[in-house]
Amino acid sequence: MIPLQHSPEVAEALAAGAPVVALESTIITHGMPYPQNIETARAVEAEVRSAGAVPATMAVLGGTLHAGLTSDQLTELAEATHVAKLSRADLAVHLTRGGTGATTVAATMIAARLAGIEVFATGGIGGVHRGAELSFDISADLQELAQTAVTVVAAGPKAILDLPKTLEVLETLGVPVIAYGQDELPAFWSRGSGLAAPLRMDSAAEIASAHRLRGMIGLPGGQLIANPIPVEDEIPAADLLPVIQQALGEAEDQGIAAKAVTPFLLQRIFELTEGASLTANIALVKNNARLAAAIAGELAQSR
Repeated sequence: MIPLQHSPEVAEALAAGAPVVALESTIITHGMPYPQNIETARAVEAEVRSAGAVPATMAVLGGTLHAGLTSDQLTELAEATHVAKLSRADLAVHLTRGGTGATTVAATMIAARLAGIEVFATGGIGGVHRGAELSFDISADLQELAQTAVTVVAAGPKAILDLPKTLEVLETLGVPVIAYGQDELPAFWSRGSGLAAPLRMDSAAEIASAHRLRGMIGLPGGQLIANPIPVEDEIPAADLLPVIQQALGEAEDQGIAAKAVTPFLLQRIFELTEGASLTANIALVKNNARLAAAIAGELAQSR
């Protein structure tokens, strides 16, 4: 038996056929400092609710995979230290050992599929890290998108990555990369990356229809919806480039690798931008939550 528990709110919504949006938990434990993490988690859940859907924050607590957290559980996770960062490779092992873990994009997609949830909102996905031709550091998020049928709404791949190589891998894996409302691929904190998006859609209804049709014709995997950060909240890519380069250099000098890379880089960029990156991060996650709720609403109606 899978150690999976739905929160009362999520269980009720799923039973009624109401729209539900999955949310990851590494943004709480590894993506932001306390107390901004709990404030953001609550604000993102509120955005989902205000848009007519039910939020389901995913996490492992005491060896049980939770689809939706109560208010007390959300606080407990935000205040916890030494929380495991879980992906496809270690999710089952961690469940077996009974610890506390936060779900990455890949693990949240798996949890959403198990819980019966079709849409997931996050900040940005992982991808091909710079220098991957030597390190082979490629996020499991890309393979997960190729095999797990969940539509993921993100502000594009994280800007710290090698974006052209990330797009190439997604193309090879057959993952539809769909920019929302523009022709250019967004780059997390920035609306533009200088790269053309492979696909474009302009409505939640169109995205939901494509999600349904993928299942009907037997295509495995999900969709990546690249939703640009609102204009008023973005940090231009040209302003971020030297900051990212400095943070990458420091990570290399300190020998930081594997799962520790992304949290380190996000923290250093937060420090180097004097908090501007965190403000933009919060804005883009809220924006993604609103779009994901709209897509989930369209999927609920189509049932």
